[in-house]
Amino acid sequence: MYTTKQPGADKFVSALTIGFLSLFLIAAIADLSWVSSTIQTLFSQATTAFGSFWQWFMLLNFILAVVLALLPMGRVKLGNLQKPEIGQFRWTAMIMCTLLAGGGVFWSAAEPIYHFVTTPPAFDDIQAGQTEAVAPALSQSFLHWGFLAWAVLGTLATIVLMYAHHQKGVKLRPRALLYPLLGDRLENHWVGSVIDACSIIAVAAGTIGPIGFLASQLGYSLHVVAGFDNSVLTQVGLLAVVVTIYSLSAATGMDKGLQWLSRFNVIVAVFLLIIMLVVGPTGFIVEQFAQAMSVYIQHLPEMSLTQSSPDWNAWWTWFFWGWFIGFAPMMAIFIARISVGRSIRELVMTVAIGAPLVTHFWFSVLGGSGIYFELTQPGTISGPLSDGGLPAVLLATLAQLPFSEWLIPAFLVLTTTFVVTTGDSMAYAIAMVTSGKNEPAASHRLFWAIAMGCVAAVLLMAGDGGLNALQSFIVITAVPVSFLMLLTLLTGPQAAMRLYRDKGLAGNADAQTSVAQ
Repeated sequence: MYTTKQPGADKFVSALTIGFLSLFLIAAIADLSWVSSTIQTLFSQATTAFGSFWQWFMLLNFILAVVLALLPMGRVKLGNLQKPEIGQFRWTAMIMCTLLAGGGVFWSAAEPIYHFVTTPPAFDDIQAGQTEAVAPALSQSFLHWGFLAWAVLGTLATIVLMYAHHQKGVKLRPRALLYPLLGDRLENHWVGSVIDACSIIAVAAGTIGPIGFLASQLGYSLHVVAGFDNSVLTQVGLLAVVVTIYSLSAATGMDKGLQWLSRFNVIVAVFLLIIMLVVGPTGFIVEQFAQAMSVYIQHLPEMSLTQSSPDWNAWWTWFFWGWFIGFAPMMAIFIARISVGRSIRELVMTVAIGAPLVTHFWFSVLGGSGIYFELTQPGTISGPLSDGGLPAVLLATLAQLPFSEWLIPAFLVLTTTFVVTTGDSMAYAIAMVTSGKNEPAASHRLFWAIAMGCVAAVLLMAGDGGLNALQSFIVITAVPVSFLMLLTLLTGPQAAMRLYRDKGLAGNADAQTSVAQ
């Protein structure tokens, strides 16, 4: 067994990351139209060149993770503890809230409606806007937020990181994903610094985007609900509140702010879910959830690999896959940090199976309610969607329910705390990588929390073009990261087999087989 070393920070990683983000901001301020045009061109090239590759990778990653969990090596405990250091509820809550983020509210309400009024390519033989389009619409949303998406964020990559960190003493950072192939050659090599910097830039873009969009969405919501002026100044003010909350949480550490926020999110989400089931179209929701799950499982290979409509894929499946792949190394680091004492089977079944099933039901409640109201009163939801975009769907759906004057503020608070949890956890993960410590100093965590907020503020002030450019930029940053993640298809099983052997479970299994014979 190895003792983990904690040498000093890799200053080259910080220099590369801060330098790149600074150049991006300077360019956006100087000539946003040129930046937007350039990013859009690169976005199209990235999705065209890598979209199909991402589809196959996401599917194979999920399959391999489940296979490892079901094999005898699934019993292997990760880390140097036989019992988890974080309780089951807190562990699951931190995973759910960090990975689901703000998408769990706004996207869960809006995406099913999109697919209901305009059927996706996998179901182009079904007439949009009719009852038979409900289950396909929900199942397409399940694909983007389900088994494949969750699996890439915390299964094979997490296994590799925990093997390299706890068994071999390698620091917990993205370059450790290559340890089973290269050993510790990258620990003090500039190539390792570049790998870490690419991963940080990708997750920073993927976190800054939701933070900025949350501010714009809250501004829109307050304008509709309370008549506030939805100006840039209002949005920046709301952003400042959000950044302050998650910065304070990040400064208090993982054992305090983040765990408290996660518990709060789960409790409030369950409470609101129950209310919506009681006062909403309960029978319709339950029936369509069951049908959508059946359609989802039946058409999973087809939906996962379809390339019949590249333009549609670019702004839906390929966009989501790029976003999640870009997040994956840093998210895997975060999950590795909180999963000591968990078995491979627990990890995979919680992250890749349990959490997606909860997500599917959540989407069925919010998205299914919106579809129900659209079916019974055409234009009730699709009209606001056309006029106001994604934020309008949640408000339009909740407005149809009893107690909407309470439900709308409650859901806006929940959306905010979901995004706050992601900002907090990613600031923590970035600080871990740049400082080289599992418990980075509060000042380090605070710096990255505030830095991401400042970038979001500048892009907000630049107008919609700034945030839209960042949204496309998220997919571009996933390109280099996807090569790193591709190798986990090899290193994940490799690390699991070595853990199985090193911890003596292989010998125990052989002995049990001999006794049985």
